[in-house]
Amino acid sequence: MAEICPVCGLPGELCMCEEIAREQQSVRISMDSRRYGKMVTVIDGIDENDIDINDLAKKLKNKCAAGGTAKDGRIELQGDHKKKVKAVLEEMGFKTEVV
Repeated sequence: MAEICPVCGLPGELCMCEEIAREQQSVRISMDSRRYGKMVTVIDGIDENDIDINDLAKKLKNKCAAGGTAKDGRIELQGDHKKKVKAVLEEMGFKTEVV
């Protein structure tokens, strides 16, 4: 038996909740400097209730071939990956803004 979405009530394969949530969110991509001059790409503005932030962080880390983490409602990737992250997130349906 198919799993039913608790939000919209549709079967799991027909559920559009995550796609709708992606379109409604405005994601900010910025750079931060850590100790010893290391640069970190910060992806902020993702609602953890609608989107699995750990899964998204894993996908971004694979696409950018970089280490990183998801904590405090934001994703941090080691290095300068603004352009690649913007392209990947827009491909997934997010509205992005590079700061």
